Amino acid sequence: MAKYRIAALPGDGTGPEVLVEGLKVLEAAAKKTAFTYDLETYDLGGDRYLRTGETLPDSVLEELRSFDAIYLAAIGHPDVQPGILERGILLKIRFEFDQYINLRPVKLYPNVYTPIKDKTEADIDFVVVRENCGGLYRGKGAAHDKGTHDEVATQEMIYSRGEVDRCLSYAFEYTKRRNKTNTLTLCGKTNVLTHVYELWERAFHEMGDRRYRDIKREYAHVDAICMWMVKNPEWFDVIVTGNMFGDIITDLGAMVQGGMGLAAGANINPKSTSMFEPIGGSAPKYTGQGTINPIACIAAGQMMLDHLGEEVAAELVEDAIIKFLASGKLKGMSPAEIKASGFSTAKIGDAVAEIVASA
Repeated sequence: MAKYRIAALPGDGTGPEVLVEGLKVLEAAAKKTAFTYDLETYDLGGDRYLRTGETLPDSVLEELRSFDAIYLAAIGHPDVQPGILERGILLKIRFEFDQYINLRPVKLYPNVYTPIKDKTEADIDFVVVRENCGGLYRGKGAAHDKGTHDEVATQEMIYSRGEVDRCLSYAFEYTKRRNKTNTLTLCGKTNVLTHVYELWERAFHEMGDRRYRDIKREYAHVDAICMWMVKNPEWFDVIVTGNMFGDIITDLGAMVQGGMGLAAGANINPKSTSMFEPIGGSAPKYTGQGTINPIACIAAGQMMLDHLGEEVAAELVEDAIIKFLASGKLKGMSPAEIKASGFSTAKIGDAVAEIVASA
């Protein structure tokens, strides 16, 4: 029987509320499929920062290295200046653990409204593989003559061949494993960012020719990707791209699939500790009301199970999410619609966990 060590980071706002439901479903999946885990909770977030001035102490960072996975709910506090928690916790974990893959499924569930006219769950089901540690997000650059008319600011997009190759290799392997249409699309901007995305495109085709001839390769500029994600999302299977473009198109993908409350993501290092999280943020104005949707956090737990190799458990959780939403009991995804449906954050978690338990 497999046993895992999981670090739970409830974070801020409604984060603790949705994480309780994610853990509820995780426990149901563990009992159903006979794996076990030890859970340890860390109070990283805005309240700790305001109390102690700490974001992520090095001692805690070292402790997190010993876990198989990190299950994060949300970071973001209204009394903390934007950027402090994000850089001090989220980005620090990503960079220190070299979580170089950000994996973002874009999947429309049944009975979920999408703003894309006439598209159904059969049309919206693709995955974005975003390079997660390089590019503009390294913070390389400078500001000169700040505050003057002659001020100049620079931010450098830097990629090594090794960074590009490892991201592409993951994307090709993921496409092969997914086995949908076996199509991998590179999203870039070779006509303007001629040095960086020439490297990406050249490496993409060299790797495809050498190791993945069974995977169909396509290329599209990032602006075209944005148009086609809205017009023809059914064209995509897996998209691979750099850090900045990936950040942009995955938020567009979240809207295509019905909103941030349904979007989950993973920050992955295949050989080290990875982190799994809902994308929607801490939503502090809804704290304590029990009306926030926990589906994204439950789906992040499903991704964690899949990454840990608990594929049966992961499938049970995804099937339970689909069955719950397909039932039509929830008449919308917003807090007001959840309340009007007679549900609460806890009741949604209960319903999904019960479907897993009775499978």
